[in-house]
Amino acid sequence: MTSKNMPIIEVENLVKTYDTGVVSVKALRNVSVSVERGEMVSVMGPSGCGKTTLLNCLSGIDDLTEGTIWIEGTDINSLSDDDKTIYRAQRMGFIFQFYNLLPVLSAQENVELPLLVSGESPKDARERAMDALNRVGLLDWSSHKPSELSGGQRQRVTIARALVNNPAIVWADEPTGDLDSKTASDIMDLMQELNREQQQTFVIVTHDRSVALRCNRTIHMNDGEIEREEIHSS
Repeated sequence: MTSKNMPIIEVENLVKTYDTGVVSVKALRNVSVSVERGEMVSVMGPSGCGKTTLLNCLSGIDDLTEGTIWIEGTDINSLSDDDKTIYRAQRMGFIFQFYNLLPVLSAQENVELPLLVSGESPKDARERAMDALNRVGLLDWSSHKPSELSGGQRQRVTIARALVNNPAIVWADEPTGDLDSKTASDIMDLMQELNREQQQTFVIVTHDRSVALRCNRTIHMNDGEIEREEIHSS
């Protein structure tokens, strides 16, 4: 899997089983899917159908039971835990429903934290954090802590943090789930704009049909399987 024209995400026969010792639950059942570089893809389905499990397996947060996942031509299951952590820090960004911001840090400090953890100098990390906050329209709020920001502003900080390392892929788990419809639409406007400008790949887990329609394609899941895929007109 070394062709430059290959999909950025390629999954073959992915199985994820959770074994409690008493019962074995197959959360993903022979899932095969590919995502092109620069594509914006949503994943929909009822609660418990395997959407977040799929996201966690694809991003290397969770180990798979069977199958293969290639990200940018790399078999991520072959990487050590340390190498997976480094790869995520350098090539992936994450956006969560409830922000996962550290309350004692300012917006700028939250955004620069992944860079500092990756060994970036404080000066360079600060410059890149401020640039990322500028891209999401929050430069004037850089010194504010999360409690001083609205829900939409906090999600913009989360997006800035996800983008600060210029990732190839951004994983988003219910990124608008905690927002009102107007703010959710604004956040999707921003994500679409960044997708077009930066050609970054977005994979978005959502329950919201209006969010899914803003993507190029929707993967519909049920009971750990992909039921169908839906292409959206641009």
